Amino acid sequence: MSLEAGQRLFIQRSDLHRVQIGPDPDAPASRPLDEGQARLALQHFALTANNITYAAFGEAMQYWQFFPAPVPAWGCLPVWGFAVVSESRAEGVEVGERVYGYFPAGTHLVVTPGRVRTSGFVDTSAHRQDLAAAYQQYVFCAADPTWQPQLEGLQAVLKPLFVTSFLIDDFLADNANFGASQLLLSSASSKTAYGTAFCLAQRRGPAGAARVVGLTSTANRAFTQGLGCYDTVLDYSELNSLDPGVASVYIDFAGNAALRRSVHTHFGDALTFSSSIGGTHWEALGGSKDLPGPRPTLFFAPARIKVRAAPPPEGWGREVLEQRLADAWQAFIARVQQADDPWLLIAHRTGATASMAAYLALLDGQANVHEGLMLSMNS
Repeated sequence: MSLEAGQRLFIQRSDLHRVQIGPDPDAPASRPLDEGQARLALQHFALTANNITYAAFGEAMQYWQFFPAPVPAWGCLPVWGFAVVSESRAEGVEVGERVYGYFPAGTHLVVTPGRVRTSGFVDTSAHRQDLAAAYQQYVFCAADPTWQPQLEGLQAVLKPLFVTSFLIDDFLADNANFGASQLLLSSASSKTAYGTAFCLAQRRGPAGAARVVGLTSTANRAFTQGLGCYDTVLDYSELNSLDPGVASVYIDFAGNAALRRSVHTHFGDALTFSSSIGGTHWEALGGSKDLPGPRPTLFFAPARIKVRAAPPPEGWGREVLEQRLADAWQAFIARVQQADDPWLLIAHRTGATASMAAYLALLDGQANVHEGLMLSMNS
C-alpha cells in the first residue's frame, strides 16, 4: 500500500478478534485538507493492555467515537504515539512539528487544531466535541520539558498509564484510603497497577500507612515481587490466606468478574471500597450484581483530571496538576530505566502485518511483562 494511501488497523466492534488492514481514511489519497485542518503522519505508537481496555469498553465509554471507521460495524483502535505534521492549513501548526497524543492505530490523522499555543493544541473536530477532553490534547514535543527523543518508547508505553496511576493514588489519598489499612491491586504485574503501587510506595513511612498487596498470576509472581513496590505479592489462588477481617480496598485492574466476586465474598463488609480501573482480563469482564460488600465504582481518569484541574479552592488548577504529574513521572521513569535493574525494555515492530499480530497476541494474553511494544504501520 502506498504512502499516499496509508494503512489503518480496523477491528470489528462485536468481535475483537476480527481485524483487518485497510487504506487509512485520513491519508492524503483519501482526504484533502480543508482550511483550518492539519494532517499528522504517525511515526510510531504504543500497544498495551490499556488499548485492549479501549476496545473492550469501546461502546460503553465511547472510545470508538474518537476515530470513526468508514464502516460503522468496525472501529479504529485508539493508541498513544508520536507523529509529524506532514501538511497544515491551520495557523500556528507548522509542517515538520513533532507531536505527541492520541491517534488511531494507522499512519495518519486529520485534526482541526484549536486553542493553539506554543505547547500544543486541542483537536476541535466536530465529532470529538462531546468526548472526554483529556484525549483531545496534542503536545508539541519541542515545548515539552519531559520529552526526550531516546525515551519516546517509554513515554508512549507508560505515560498514559502512569497518568491513571498518579490519579488513582491521589484519589485514594484524598479519601484517606476509605479507612482501609490494606490496598489490594489485581493484575499487579500490569503497567498501570505497578505505576499505582510505585506512587503508593512513596507514601510509606507514616504510622498507619496502608499495606499494598499485589495479586497476580503464578507466571508473573517473580517479576511482580522484583518490582519492590508491593509490600506483599500473592498468587490469585492465595487470596484466602488474607485475613478477611482487615479493612481493605480493592483496586481492580483485571476486570475479571470471577476474581472480583472472590474478593468481595472473602472480605464482605470489611471491604470499604471497590474500584474498577480496566480490563486486562477483558474476556472475563462481567457485571457486579449481588456482590457482597460495596458496589464496585468505575474509576474514569478524565473525570479525576477535571476535578484536579479546576481552579482553587475546588481543585489545584491546571498548572499545578501538570507540575505534580511531571514530578511524579520523572521519579517513576528514573526507576523504570534504572541501568542495573530496568523494569521495562522497549520492543519495536514494523509493518501492518506485524502490528496486527502484536494486537492479536496482546488480546489473547500473550504479553511479555518485561516488554513495552512500540509499533509502526509504515513498512
